[in-house]
Amino acid sequence: MTEESKRIPNVAWKKWGPYVSNREWGLVREDYSANGDAWNFTNHDTAEAKTYRWGEEGICGVCDDKQLLVFSLGLWNKKDKMVKERFFGLTNGQGNHGEDVKEYYYYLDNTPTHSYMKMLYKYPQNAFPYDDLLRKNAARGRLEAEYELIDTGIFDDNEYFDVFIEYAKNSPTDILVKITVINRGKNDAPLILMPTVWFRNTWNWGYDDYKPKMTSDRADHIKIERKELDIKNFYAKNSLKTLFCNNETNDVRLYHSLNETPFTKDGINRFVTTGKDNGINKENFGTKATFLLDETIPAESTQIFEFRLSEENLDDPFKDFDEIFLSRQKEADEFYAYIQKGIPSDDEKNVQRQAFAGMLWNKMFYHYNVAKWLKGDPAEIKPPKSREKIRNCEWKHLNNFDIISMPDKWEYPWYATWDLAFHTLSFALIDPDFAKQQIKLFTLDWYMHPNGQLPAYEWNFSDVNPPVHAWALFRIFKIDETLKGKPDLDFLETVFQKLLLNFTWWVNKKDSNGNNIFEGGFLGLDNVGVFDRSDTLPNGQRLEQADGTSWMAMFALNMMRISIELAQYNHIYEEMATKFFEHFLYIANALDNMGDNNFSLWDDEDEFFYDAIATNKGDNMFLKLRTVVGLIPMFAVEVIEDEMLEKLPVFKARMHWIMENKPELASLVSYWEVKGQDSKHLLSLLRGHRLKRLLVRMLDEKEFLSDYGVRALSKIYEDNPFEIHLNDIDYSIKYTPAESDSGLFGGNSNWRGPIWFPINFLIIESLQRFFFYYSPDFMVEYPTGSGNYSNLDEIADALGKRLSKIFLKDENGKRAVNGQYPRFQEDENFKDYILFYEYFHGDNGRGVGASHQTGWTGLISKILQPRLSKFKMAKDETETPN
Repeated sequence: MTEESKRIPNVAWKKWGPYVSNREWGLVREDYSANGDAWNFTNHDTAEAKTYRWGEEGICGVCDDKQLLVFSLGLWNKKDKMVKERFFGLTNGQGNHGEDVKEYYYYLDNTPTHSYMKMLYKYPQNAFPYDDLLRKNAARGRLEAEYELIDTGIFDDNEYFDVFIEYAKNSPTDILVKITVINRGKNDAPLILMPTVWFRNTWNWGYDDYKPKMTSDRADHIKIERKELDIKNFYAKNSLKTLFCNNETNDVRLYHSLNETPFTKDGINRFVTTGKDNGINKENFGTKATFLLDETIPAESTQIFEFRLSEENLDDPFKDFDEIFLSRQKEADEFYAYIQKGIPSDDEKNVQRQAFAGMLWNKMFYHYNVAKWLKGDPAEIKPPKSREKIRNCEWKHLNNFDIISMPDKWEYPWYATWDLAFHTLSFALIDPDFAKQQIKLFTLDWYMHPNGQLPAYEWNFSDVNPPVHAWALFRIFKIDETLKGKPDLDFLETVFQKLLLNFTWWVNKKDSNGNNIFEGGFLGLDNVGVFDRSDTLPNGQRLEQADGTSWMAMFALNMMRISIELAQYNHIYEEMATKFFEHFLYIANALDNMGDNNFSLWDDEDEFFYDAIATNKGDNMFLKLRTVVGLIPMFAVEVIEDEMLEKLPVFKARMHWIMENKPELASLVSYWEVKGQDSKHLLSLLRGHRLKRLLVRMLDEKEFLSDYGVRALSKIYEDNPFEIHLNDIDYSIKYTPAESDSGLFGGNSNWRGPIWFPINFLIIESLQRFFFYYSPDFMVEYPTGSGNYSNLDEIADALGKRLSKIFLKDENGKRAVNGQYPRFQEDENFKDYILFYEYFHGDNGRGVGASHQTGWTGLISKILQPRLSKFKMAKDETETPN
């Protein structure tokens, strides 16, 4: 075991971490408006002066797991209109493709206990072009490219600083901070550094009037006093002076009313940028403090600044500084050397390590009590009556106060439940305990709705996303078992019991006619359809969704497989396995026998699954639009071995009874009685013929198959858009390989052509599962029309390589993800830093959408992880350790 591996089970080492949001403004939980206009209730500029209710934000910040104390870095180049202490970006309404951060920062390294962390921020030496970015993006339409920070010319002539921020823990409560500033320009440049600590405000809301404080009696030491807080000291190796104010709103500036304190949240910043000292406490105490370092960084040179947060009163805080840093860096290298021991190239190792770093940096303290938010706080003005029904009023039980993996701490600084299921697969490779904790979290009583629904995300907790948690649960369980050598049955059984409630909610709420066809949900595929798939259709019409039904078939099989696993240790679960086995059969049968006229969602003419519009009169109409919706039936696949069945006599007997007495089910949906290689049995929505016909479409480079993965929409609609006239409205959809060309779902997300990692990952896993049943002799033409044939495992590997091409250097040393900017491809100070975007251009692999969504795009770390045996799927449904 490495030193880092030994630390991971010790939760004390995870108490402090990178848990600070990159954006707290513009969020639902900070919105107290009458109309729910969260984007405008708080904004980037007012954030400097407004105290937040639920969390804090910063640049490269760290805090404890209750966010009692926050550390973050402020910078000022003496030309900006404001101190740079938060990342700038456009709101949903300002960007021509929705919200968009307009900064360049990179997560370079991190360990599971955050014993060593590193990131990079590129800070311009000239005035940040706030107005230029706002004005030019506002002038561009959805069909035009976004106007990015690099387009402004701000980095021309290398007039910027590379600011590397590193952390090394000497102990759980002794954290060293190193800030390395490199002037990339040819001229000396001024820079003020403001390493800042502050308390999250817990005293202004009317619940607890205890007010902590910070003090200082010298320029290089700040004393920290707060109950429940272990870190008591903040040291600087060199500091001009300490500055103090309070983390309290500047009401004069924002609301033209009296301030409760003259030393408001923006007091230090106003002193730094204007020299006016009426906002700082000259008696050197407050709830927010900084060291002031006023420097000139010589041209093309490097300067290092050192700080330390510690529980101890240290006579010489920096005597062992370098030694501790070197130790933690070495231990981080040893930890990842073990994880990556089968990865062949340095470039792959670099991409995977930065992917893991992004996953770990995107952990965040998330605090949101919906009942208190709706009601308002005792010490604040009572919210207007309209807020009682404005948003999430059905979720008054929800009370979140945890460290949670975020999709992206700027674009999506709130959890998304189906995203998080994918996050856990990557986390399981390096910290299975955290992965298990995350998947379990959302089944707790103060998360899960009493009716069994899982909360979606704070903009609408009642929205519906694909039920992938049972899949993630079992995958984590098996990875954890492999890594630790023993099964965590308590974990598996506990979460399984709660997912029973969630399954029941789906059956009761999303199968409106009791026909095992599931409809009417967001389902995580945003605007993939010709119209909003969440809309209620008129005249009693229903959208019967092939993917909604397939997700539920997958859910049933996942629950069956977990039941079978638990039944190995407790025979009572055999009955539960039988229940989910039968439910899967009924759902699967419904795909081919829907409604009074036994309508099928499989179209025999096109040999593809389509959504259909059904009416109460029994009329049905295919929406013959080829999207990933038609591929999702592949995900409902399970393979069981004879050896396991022999241990489950009750389940086996019931299974055979169903096969003998309900042949209509058996013949339609499975090859259960036809043993595959090594006496395996298949349960799937697809028999061999249908699987091959779907793969003909999916592996066609003129349709779904891109050089960089599987597209969300067939490319055939690029020149020939799909059109339909329905309910006196003309609808049209065109293949759009990158940014959305419509305002549907805000315009920042697009499933009408790009490549998305979660769907691609499930496709790969499904092909591997099918291969586990079929022999290597089951061959498919790959790519379609090429005349070359491969087995399903080889195709799964090939798809993984296509996804990897997005990030890895090509033969010319360029990365597809970096797109059209030569600087990102060629500059030594850019080209090997990786951004993990939300999704990717369907034709050239360019990164699109949220630029730090390592969350589910972090699955690249799993794809790059070597499999122990290329043609052998392990019996426990995972290729160990990935």
